[in-house]
Amino acid sequence: MSTAILTGQPVPGSSIEGDLRSLGFDVLVAVDAADAERLVAEAPCEQRVALVDARFVGHVHALRLGLTDPRFPLAAVPGAVTAQPAGRVTLTRALARENSAGGGTAVAVDSLPDRIVTALADDGADVYRPELGSLVAAVPADPQARNEARQAVADVDDEAVRLKSAVKSRDGFFTTHFISPYSRYLARWCARRGLTPNQVTTASLITALIAAACAATGTRGGFVAAGVLLIASFVLDCTDGQLARYSLQYSTLGAWLDATFDRAKEYAYYAGLALGAARGGDDVWALALGAMILQTCRHVVDFSFNEANHDATANTSPTAALSDKLDSVGWTVWVRRMIVLPIGERWAMIAVLTAVTTPRITFYVLLVGCAFAATYTTAGRVLRSLTRKAQRTDRAAQALADLADSGPLAGLLARILPGTPRGTAPLSAAAGAVATALAAWAWGPDWMVVLVAGLYVLLSAEAVSRPLKGPLDWLIPPLFRAAEYGTVLILAAKADVNGALPAAFGLVAAVAYHHYDTVYRIRGNAGAPPAWLVRAIGGHEGRTLLVTVLAALLTASQFTVALTVLAVAVALLVLVESIRFWVSAGAPAVHDEGEPA
Repeated sequence: MSTAILTGQPVPGSSIEGDLRSLGFDVLVAVDAADAERLVAEAPCEQRVALVDARFVGHVHALRLGLTDPRFPLAAVPGAVTAQPAGRVTLTRALARENSAGGGTAVAVDSLPDRIVTALADDGADVYRPELGSLVAAVPADPQARNEARQAVADVDDEAVRLKSAVKSRDGFFTTHFISPYSRYLARWCARRGLTPNQVTTASLITALIAAACAATGTRGGFVAAGVLLIASFVLDCTDGQLARYSLQYSTLGAWLDATFDRAKEYAYYAGLALGAARGGDDVWALALGAMILQTCRHVVDFSFNEANHDATANTSPTAALSDKLDSVGWTVWVRRMIVLPIGERWAMIAVLTAVTTPRITFYVLLVGCAFAATYTTAGRVLRSLTRKAQRTDRAAQALADLADSGPLAGLLARILPGTPRGTAPLSAAAGAVATALAAWAWGPDWMVVLVAGLYVLLSAEAVSRPLKGPLDWLIPPLFRAAEYGTVLILAAKADVNGALPAAFGLVAAVAYHHYDTVYRIRGNAGAPPAWLVRAIGGHEGRTLLVTVLAALLTASQFTVALTVLAVAVALLVLVESIRFWVSAGAPAVHDEGEPA
């Protein structure tokens, strides 16, 4: 149990002790600052400890936000400060210095927690201060101020504020207007029954997998049930994040589950639709794989652009200014969010089309919609990159290099290639990607494609041979993804044998998981996956070259088996390493606050 230490002059009739106990704190009372220091030192090192002024007046949810959020080692609201085990040493040091300066005298005349927060700030410590909005958190200095603070508390319903804050501040139109108005109450229902966000996330995954299984039946009833269940899965997907924000149940494992299950659910549903279509005599595996490739490349564009500009300086552009101006007009905000086809709109569209049309029509509409959205967002980001005057940092360049997923072949060639002007990097990546895809389309399983794949290896090495700080270097990772995934798709389609495209779907899914895993590690400031893993699975250029060699060397049926074996091998390696990392104590907590895709 966490420990809260009340300091200062007690106030008769105050509810602070009960409020703290309702938040899971064991409450102790310090007679003075020296006693507070002693109690902090005696508190178990593996537990959270908080200092709270006994005169505190405020909403319970203000205390919850300030004292129980697990994401921050140090946090504070007016009249209270808390430290998790990682911040205990810093808190203890600041408390000892305050006692030394004040001589351990009684703290009735001012707030010890607020003095400690000031001392922590002077030390350069990162103290999280939640945005309280209309919530009240204060240490009144006199009876009149106390009465005014109590009246302010009574005037604001903190439960309503808590429910509202459980919803993302930035989300898609469908999610905001058709899901969140009731899913927030479902989140509260789950919280009051002791359910955790991870349990809701798992329920969402199971529901989506059942939806995929219904789609795989190939019957109209199965398609209708699949559409309904897909929406139900999305409701639960919204609920898990709202539950985490409502009850502040953030966790590293939860971050990993939330980051990966959305893609697993969507792509498993694509596979279910393809299986259902096959039962009806329609082979749409190429469309299913194309939809997965397009959606993954869209995400890589988002991730790469954001990482390239994560901490850029002088980050201004006329295009960005125009975008901000458009966002100031209410209706344009929703239109612009909808046309990028975020997850809510996308899943609603898929669900409705599954129920009332065929898998082929569903994939056709999905591909057209995602292609338009990808063109819109990519064009806007290219314009921003060309018009802004920004200095990109070493961190951004390293993040792009990690997202590129270059293997040992590209690494070896990059070390021996001569230095080249930075402007050639995206051109090299684009030329290699286009050449490989066109060669696979023109020749299919042929040694000429292997030669072009060798050229792709050389061009991809040239693209990453220098730090990726050019204005358009963020395009390199999505170009590499399109080259690798597209080559696998085309060669599997050209094999023209049963099982080749499903095997290719499995391979691309395994590799895409590795790329998503890389993204979320980087966003958590944990760096890329270990070098041994990248070497073991060959890097994007190694896998592309290997697939072209297998296609040229083997018969169509043997190529299908080879793709299956390769998919299983890659999946096992990346899943084992990913699970090891994300359940370890050192994994970062990554949350998609405000990202609708």
